[in-house]
Amino acid sequence: MGRTSTARERLLDAACALMLSRGYGTIGVAEICARAEVKKGSFYHFFESKQALTVEAVNAHWAAQRPAWTAALSAPDTAGEDRLRRLFEDQAAAQHAAKAEHGFVNGCLFGNLALELSGRDEVIQARLAEIFDEQIDLVHAALPDHGRDTARAVLAQLEGMVLFAKLAGDPGLLDNLWDRTAPLLAR
Repeated sequence: MGRTSTARERLLDAACALMLSRGYGTIGVAEICARAEVKKGSFYHFFESKQALTVEAVNAHWAAQRPAWTAALSAPDTAGEDRLRRLFEDQAAAQHAAKAEHGFVNGCLFGNLALELSGRDEVIQARLAEIFDEQIDLVHAALPDHGRDTARAVLAQLEGMVLFAKLAGDPGLLDNLWDRTAPLLAR
């Protein structure tokens, strides 16, 4: 039996890391391959283009994040607002960890790509919209007494503050984010 290659996974990991640190437009296939230690010809064995790799990297990133979102937002015997507070605290902790490990705030891969590729890449934009819709659905399920528009506003608050933290290079902007978001739920 032949050995199992990890080249595809290494390419996905490299693409995610590079897109989080520098964005989509500043990286090329050659740099992704170099970081993944994969020959460029092998890249095209797995992906037909950088766009195809990006869609798969976005899918892999969401597949890795979705369980944490689901766990935070579906905790049994926990009020919906407490579930959201946990999600917000988890997101803030992730940005603090990124700053400590890499020296910068990553931001959100989905938000970063949505902003960078707005109006430029319909395929990636469509996939990002699906993920944001799924996140809105998860927030809405935690807040069944509130409408989907409220869930969208709560997610927008989180995404917006992550963007501001990235811009300022200061994950501390996410500290106490829930306290500033909870009023959105007041009726």
